[in-house]
Amino acid sequence: MKSHRFMLFVVLMALSTVAFAQSGAQKSFDKLKTLAGSWDGTFDGGPVHISLRVTSMGNAILHEMKGGGPENPITLLYMDGDRLLLTHYCDAGNRPRMVGTISPDGKTITFNFLDVAGSTREGHMQSAVFNLIDADHHSETWNFAMADGKQMGGLLDLKRTK
Repeated sequence: MKSHRFMLFVVLMALSTVAFAQSGAQKSFDKLKTLAGSWDGTFDGGPVHISLRVTSMGNAILHEMKGGGPENPITLLYMDGDRLLLTHYCDAGNRPRMVGTISPDGKTITFNFLDVAGSTREGHMQSAVFNLIDADHHSETWNFAMADGKQMGGLLDLKRTK
């Protein structure tokens, strides 16, 4: 009888661990959904506009960036089972995927490199960090790994316009 109770305890602990992991990823995704709207700010000293839209019946968030140059990358954020994923359709011609985690205070969601499809000859996006400051202000830090290993990137400081 004691071995049955112990096995039941082990199974319940394993299930609660899975449920906790799912709720953390889902919590991050739900927080990111609150960013839906239009955002203006700066990137590398120039103006940038970000549009965030919840799409696909609430299953994805489309992040579209428009800046002063020809670059207009899009990024999709979505749940994949119990993971929060980001796929960045990069101007470098590839599609890196990243896995998201939320900080203990719930204000920072960090995406770290998982894998990449397409050529990395020009480099690839390595990470992205969303800092949720308040309902009308957030920042994003994007980090790019050059083909030679050098890192570059920048901070977007964004204020809600709609």
